[in-house]
Amino acid sequence: MPDRIHLAVALDGAGWHPAAWREPAARPTELTSAAYWRTLARTADGAGLLLATIEDALSLGGRSLEPDAETRRDRVRGRLDAVLVASFLAPLTRRIGLVPTATTAHSEPFHLATGLQTLDHTSRGRAGVRLVAGSTEQERANFGRRADGPSGLPASGRVEDDPALLAAFREAGEVADVIRRLADSWEDDSIVRDLASGKFLDRERVHNVAFEGEFFSITGASIVPRSPQGQPLVTALAHQTVPYRFAAEHADLVFVTPRDAAAVGGILNELADAADAVRGLDDPLRVFADLFVLVEETPAAAASVWNRLQERAPLATDARVVVGTADDVVEEIRALADAGVDGVRLRPARLPADLDAIADRVIPRAASAGILIPDDGAPTLRERVGLPRLASRYARQEVGA
Repeated sequence: MPDRIHLAVALDGAGWHPAAWREPAARPTELTSAAYWRTLARTADGAGLLLATIEDALSLGGRSLEPDAETRRDRVRGRLDAVLVASFLAPLTRRIGLVPTATTAHSEPFHLATGLQTLDHTSRGRAGVRLVAGSTEQERANFGRRADGPSGLPASGRVEDDPALLAAFREAGEVADVIRRLADSWEDDSIVRDLASGKFLDRERVHNVAFEGEFFSITGASIVPRSPQGQPLVTALAHQTVPYRFAAEHADLVFVTPRDAAAVGGILNELADAADAVRGLDDPLRVFADLFVLVEETPAAAASVWNRLQERAPLATDARVVVGTADDVVEEIRALADAGVDGVRLRPARLPADLDAIADRVIPRAASAGILIPDDGAPTLRERVGLPRLASRYARQEVGA
C-alpha cells in the first residue's frame, strides 16, 4: 500500500488555465460574486479536501511577467481580496482549511496578522496563509510607497543572483515572524471575565511584541485575542534554493512543483538540508506537490478540451500538467505519494468543471485506492496536518507596565 497523503486544492478565478473563462461550463459573470465562491468552497469542503488556497495579487495583471499583462483583454481581470473571501467562507464551511494568499511587500504586517487571527476565530481553527515575497513594478506603482524592488527573475533564473529578490525574501521572513509573534502576544487564558471583581482582562498575560527588524518595527500586542490554533498555518510556494530556505525557516507547509515524481527526492533532500539548520526534529516541515489537472471522462475528451484551451491562450507553468481521466490523476497522486510528499495540491484547469471532477471522481478513486489520509476529526487545520498547537512564546515572561 502506498504512503497515505492529504489532498488540497488551489482556487483561482475561472481556473488555472488562462482561457478557462471561455469554456461552456465557466461562469465568468459570477467570478466576483459571493455565490460563486460559496459554491466552490462547499464543493471542496464536502469532498473532504484538507485545505483550499485562494489566489490573490495587488495589480490587474497579477504576478504575470507578460509585458502587456495590465492591458490585455483576453485574460480574467479583477478579483476579490483573498483574506476577506476566506473570512466570508469560514462560517459557510465545516472542515476545510482556508488559506488566502498575501503579498508581503505591501500588506501591513499588523493588519495581515490580525486579519488571519480573525479568520482563525471565525473558522474555529482552520486559518492559514500563503505568503508571497516581493512585488511587481505595477503593484509597487499601485501603492506608491517604494520605487525599488524585484523586476522578475534575473537572467540566470536564480533568486540568489538578484539583491532585490533576496531583500524581498528577508522582508517576507520578518512578516512571517511577526504574524507568529502577534498570534502569541495573548496567552490562552488572558481573558478572565470575572463579573464579581469587574476584571475582564488579565493584562499581565497580554504581551508587547517589541519587534525591530530591517524593514519595519512593531511595539505592542495584537488587538485580537489568541485564536483556536494559537498560530495560523503559514505556507509558501517554493521552486528553488532561496525559497526552499525561506520555507524551511518560516513556513509550516511548503508547496513545491516537481516536474515528475522522480524529481521529488532531490527537492525533499534540499528542503531537509535547509530545515536541519533552522528547525528541530519535533517541528517538521510538511511538503505538498502541486499538480495542474484537467479531468474528463475519456483521454480523447480531455485532449480535445486541452487543445482548444491551448489554441486560445497557451499555458505557462512549472507545475506538472495532467490532462486525462480521473484514473490518470490518481496514478499521478499515487506516484507522488510513493515519492514521499505529505500531500498534493491540485490546480484545477477550469472552475468549476475540474473541481467538480476532483470531488466526484478523483477523490473517491484515490480513497478507494488507499492513498488518502482519512479525516480523523482533529478540530484544527494544524492538527489535521500533524502539527502541534504551539504555546505562546511569551507565556513565561514578565510584562512591564
